[in-house]
Amino acid sequence: MKTVIMAGGRGTRISAVAPDIPKPMIRINDRPVLQYIIESIRDQGFTDFIITVSYLGHIIEDYFGDGSKFGVKITYFHEETPLGNAGALFYLKDQLTEDFLLLNGDAVFDIDFKRFIEFHKANGGSATIFTHPNSHPYDSGLIIADKDNRVTRWLAKEDERPLYYKNRVNAGVHILSPKALESIKTADKDHKVDLDRNILKPLCSTGELYCYDSPEYVKDMGTPERLKSVLNDVREGKVSARNLKNKQKAIFLDRDGTINKYVGFLRNIDDFELLPGAAEAIRKINDSGYLAIVVTNQPVIARGEVTIPELDEIHCKMDTLLGNEGAFIDALYYCPHHPDSGFPGEIPELKFRCDCRKPNPGMLLAAAKDFNIDLKSSWMVGDGENDVKAGLNAGVTPMLISENKYDNIKTVQSLLEAVDLILSGPC
Repeated sequence: MKTVIMAGGRGTRISAVAPDIPKPMIRINDRPVLQYIIESIRDQGFTDFIITVSYLGHIIEDYFGDGSKFGVKITYFHEETPLGNAGALFYLKDQLTEDFLLLNGDAVFDIDFKRFIEFHKANGGSATIFTHPNSHPYDSGLIIADKDNRVTRWLAKEDERPLYYKNRVNAGVHILSPKALESIKTADKDHKVDLDRNILKPLCSTGELYCYDSPEYVKDMGTPERLKSVLNDVREGKVSARNLKNKQKAIFLDRDGTINKYVGFLRNIDDFELLPGAAEAIRKINDSGYLAIVVTNQPVIARGEVTIPELDEIHCKMDTLLGNEGAFIDALYYCPHHPDSGFPGEIPELKFRCDCRKPNPGMLLAAAKDFNIDLKSSWMVGDGENDVKAGLNAGVTPMLISENKYDNIKTVQSLLEAVDLILSGPC
């Protein structure tokens, strides 16, 4: 699979840091960020690169040459006049006859591309975009997808958005098929091509665009502040640690009574209210080496009291409220089943004893499989006995939010206290 890296931008927002070199040549520790990108994916078997260059492009060419000293093959496309961030793809069509990776030359990432490509091939779409939650969804573009991860809407940050939304943001890492390029009819100084607006967004209406959700590290370093953050993350090992080839650790979270106020069976979205300190606690998880994963029993689905779209909307409210405070959930699992019958409007096919309903460990085990989680290094935090049992059954360490004390189970007063204890070391 070829890899196209777009490295022709001027980098005006970060010019104060590097006024005399192209943005992809800014150093991350001892290497230009572009070298960091090339070596990262070379080590996963990708050796055929096309780099698009423009502003000060000769500096990139002089440094990398034909790629042989880095163990890869590199060819270049020169933009003599600005073509937009995807205009070069029009001229590269004849070389891009199979699916290819399309990357930004100013982003730092460490991704298990094998997983990403397998997802793309399994769905067979024209394009797949890498998506993740971030700490500021309120001023980011949003990707809205259906249950099969087909993108249905692509909202720019200036577009009107729903009151509540899933925290899902395009990270700037893509897999495209040649079919995705068919919409490019021309590319010249009078007709610039924008990747999002002219290629990807039109696919939303066709069912041909998919999103691949992952907690792996992807961050651009396009401003001095972001560059500083990326440098710190690289030095602290956060970038490579998040690659899903490596074992992850998670803090599994119950929902009702742990993140939001307990009101019994939550049926009305207006009753969803974050508990004090919950967003701060989750933000601390986000800044640590742990994943924040919600696992929640939702028998209201089987009982016919809440529909799946209504539950999705409740979870969108949770994402939105957390995002407003700079926090996010890496993944959410819910059990819709309930073993008991006799409820008006119940859904018979969901009335059975399952492996996912806590105290069974199914949701935690599913997350462990999806994200390569080391359960022995992980925690389960909840406010009920079933949360404790689910954690023990899955092989994670439980912590109980409770006023009462229990033998052999650590109890705390709040999620924030639990997270502080976990992150402080052995407890």
